[in-house]
Order: sequence, then C-alpha cells, then structure tokens
Amino acid sequence: MADDKLILITLLVKLGVAAAVASALARSRTFQRLLFAERRRRRQTAALVAFFLVPLTLGVWIRIAVPNFLAADISFEAVVLLGLLVGPEWAMLGGVVLSVPALFHHEFLALPFNAALGLAAGLLGRFVETEEIWSFTPFVDLSLYRWVRRNLRQPRIDRQILLLVLIVAMEMIREWVAHAFPHRLFALVAGQWWLAALVWLSAPIVVGIALKVWNALRIELKLEEQKRLLLEARLDALQRQINPHFLFNTLNSIASLVRMKPELAREMIVKLANILRALLKDHDTYVPLSEELKFTDDYLDIEVVRFGAGKLKVEKQIDPRTLGVLVPSILLQPLIENSIKHGLEPRIHGGTVTLRSRLEGDRVLIEVADDGVGMGNRPASALSRSGAGIGMKNVQERLEVLYGNQARFSVVSTPGRGTLVSIEIPANLPGTF
Repeated sequence: MADDKLILITLLVKLGVAAAVASALARSRTFQRLLFAERRRRRQTAALVAFFLVPLTLGVWIRIAVPNFLAADISFEAVVLLGLLVGPEWAMLGGVVLSVPALFHHEFLALPFNAALGLAAGLLGRFVETEEIWSFTPFVDLSLYRWVRRNLRQPRIDRQILLLVLIVAMEMIREWVAHAFPHRLFALVAGQWWLAALVWLSAPIVVGIALKVWNALRIELKLEEQKRLLLEARLDALQRQINPHFLFNTLNSIASLVRMKPELAREMIVKLANILRALLKDHDTYVPLSEELKFTDDYLDIEVVRFGAGKLKVEKQIDPRTLGVLVPSILLQPLIENSIKHGLEPRIHGGTVTLRSRLEGDRVLIEVADDGVGMGNRPASALSRSGAGIGMKNVQERLEVLYGNQARFSVVSTPGRGTLVSIEIPANLPGTF
C-alpha cells in the first residue's frame, strides 16, 4: 500500500502526464490523420495503436524501474481509450502489449486484467455514439433531481454516465484485485475512503483530458476543412461567372451571320463552345499563362467579330518566359470584358485592348490596358459599387482567396485616355511561397 502523500502527488502528476502525452501525440500530422479517419485499413489501425503503445509501454517500464514514479504508468487509461476509439480487438491487443513490462516484474495478473478491460471498453465504445465519446467528460450533470426529471419526460440510457460508471467500476475492480493479490497487479491502493474515491475518479478524468485535447483539435480541423470547402465553393462560383449579356449578344451576332457568312458563324459557335466548356468543366485552380491566353483568344475573337476588326484591335506584349507561369484560371477574361464594355464600347471609333506580361524577379506582372473613355482614377472597390468594375472585383476576390497578401491588384483609369489593370503575383508554384 502506497503512502497517502505519494498517492496524492501521483494523482496530480498523472494528470500532467496525460495532458503532455495527449498534446505531444496531437502535434503529429500522421497521428491526426489516423485518429480522425472515418475508415481505417488494418495497417492504419495498427499504426494508430502503435502511437499509443510506444510511449505508454515505456511509461510502464519507467514506473517499474524508477522508485516512486508511479504516475508514468497510465496503461489503464490507455486501454480504455483504445477500446473507445479503435474497438475491442485492438484494445485487447494493446492491453497485452502494455502488460509485457509488468510481466517481467512478476505482475502476472496485468495481462488478463488489461485484456478484459480492453474488451469491456471496446464493447462499450461500439454501444456509445462517436460524438458521445468525443464529448465525454467526467464532470457530468450528477444532479439527481434533474436526472430523474429528464428521464421521466423521455426515458433513455445516459451513455455519458454509463461510460463514467464503467471506468470507475473497472478502476475499483483493479484496486480490489491489487489489494487481494499484492504485487501481482499494479494499482494505487489507498487506506482512506476519500483518497480511494480520488483514485477512482482520476481514471475517467485522465481519459477525459485526452479526449478533450484531441476533440479540440478535431473541431479545429473540421472548421479548417469547412473553411477550405467554403473558399473552394466561393472560388468555383467566381470562376464560373459569365456575363449573360455576352451570351445574348454573341448569339445575336451568330444569328445575323448564319445566312450571310455561315463559315464565320460556325467559327463563332466553336469559339463560344470552347468558352462554355472551359467555364463549366472541373478545371484546375491554376493553369499555365499560355493556356489562359488561349482561352482569352477565343473570347477576343468573338468580340472582334461582334464589334468589327476596324473598331476593336488587340495587341499582345507577352514575355515568353512567363508562358509557363501558373496563374489562376479564367483570370484575364473578366478584365478584358470590363475594358471592352466600359472602356471601348462607349467610344464611337472603338479602340485597342493590350495584354502585357513580364517577369520581375520572382514575381510576374500581368497588365490589361485599353485606350477607351476611362472610368476615373478610383480604387477597384469604388468602381465595383458604381457597376463598372464587377469583373475587377471578381478577380480581386479570387486573388485574395488564393494568394492572400502575396498578390497586388491595382487599377489606374484616366478619363478620355483609358484604363490600366495590373496584377502582380508570385511566379513560383502556388503553395510554395
């Protein structure tokens, strides 16, 4: 029987050991992936169990080898966690492995007890819902009045209390066996009832600490995943936007060309189909600039036919070194559309759209310029509110989603002289900056 002061110190240190081990395991990306996987293959489950067994089996050995360092042994709680999280078979196997150092210390009851504990915890884990396991806490509502009132309204099995009772009961059984068969099973055997009660309650608290640490991480990862999915949905919606007026005007132009210039009408239909296919397919977030320029060529060819080659001209000043740089897909078309609609279309004699690209160190600068009527020297946010810069706002939002503060977006517009939209983004692969 251990000294009462030693038991109190052991219980306090044990809580710290449990929090430290749970936090250390939570830092491993591999452990996170294995622990939170909805379905695991046998090899993955074995790897997850190994994450538990390697440090905690060492803890059992330290408890045996180092005098009075009893808090290093949290094998009881580890077996309970394995049963709840991975099932009875693996929990029994884990209990057997954790008992190996104890067997060498002549604690021969450790193996059958751990195996029985793993079976009981595993069967309970299958009975309890997954969310109830993750939300487990030993500080449940123990108000008898509220418990009776709640169950009178809707009788049900309170699995949280059932889980708490099972852990406490198994700890009580372990203490009884250790007291009945000294040196054959390790347990903290207290001489006073209040201290024994603390020992019994320490087991569910240790289990609850580990589950709370991992559940906090689980919730954080879920929130990050939801945020990622939301950004992907938002980005996909932005990518798939296309001005309905463009479709209406293009179809009208095709209709007017069908009889007089059927070949030209056919070319426009093919180019329009290419544009719609690019907008509707599940394309990559990033594409080489050369591929993005091919998409804009189809769009510009349609616009040249609509406005006439004499009214709309296109110039390109593309640095060949930038053609392989990855850029957000469908990046330029909204800017070109904005230049034509709000810059050149109001002019009687039309004008020119100029596309430029060049490398500046480890960044690429892309510009879309026109010599149209201009929109005033205002920021893109103000232009979007006026209805003249929806395309620019679209592009700006996508750059913020994809690059954060790594991208620069600027608009300079002079009345009567035109508008210049500049985009500066990293020239290396996305995700490596």
